[in-house]
Amino acid sequence: MKAILAAMTVVLSLAVSTSVSAQSQARAVVVELYTSQGCSSCPPADALLADLAKRPDVIALALHVDYWDYIGWKDEFADPAFTKRQKAYAQAAGHRTIYTPQMIVGGRDHLVGAKPMKLADLISAHMKRPEAAKLQIARDGGKLSVIAERNGSERLPNNMVLQIVRFDPLRHVDIRRGENAGRTIAYANIVKSWTPVGKWDGAAPMQMSVDLGSDRSPVAVILQAAGNGPIVAAAQLP
Repeated sequence: MKAILAAMTVVLSLAVSTSVSAQSQARAVVVELYTSQGCSSCPPADALLADLAKRPDVIALALHVDYWDYIGWKDEFADPAFTKRQKAYAQAAGHRTIYTPQMIVGGRDHLVGAKPMKLADLISAHMKRPEAAKLQIARDGGKLSVIAERNGSERLPNNMVLQIVRFDPLRHVDIRRGENAGRTIAYANIVKSWTPVGKWDGAAPMQMSVDLGSDRSPVAVILQAAGNGPIVAAAQLP
């Protein structure tokens, strides 16, 4: 555990060296954590994601899955749709098994367990990749405006999906049964919904307005190649 905490400190320190570049390029790397309150191996990964959520160049999102719910404790944040999304990633990558905790970086790289140094390397590698598209997003009351456009001559996938993600920044949970019984765990950036809102072929800029309703929770906008492919661009608003 001490080694994991020390490595987390290194991950956070990398934010200092990369934040200026990330802000100047107006880009962020999406890190999806598939986790469960009923999984005894997950708390270190949950803590790591909470640290990543503080970085301006990372969009850290926790998707709670439901396949641990039968072992004594039902995860109140779990959604079968998130289990389905994790399985779709595995199918796209040719994997036969899914795990918790598991992180998907940029819709491309799969990482099982809490491995801060490996995760830091993956985030750094994604930051160095050419950005093929840019997103501009703004919120006005219950409306979210989105503009997606090609960035230079970088090649884009032929079929991309624009997705809206709503998330809860922080919740503390007292777990009374199951593998984590007796623990109080802080969960960050808990995904509440992950909704496709449009498709884009990249031929011309896309502009749309999305009705967010009365929910004022933070929102992320993710442009991803169809079929759980690589994430092309992403942005978030608090």
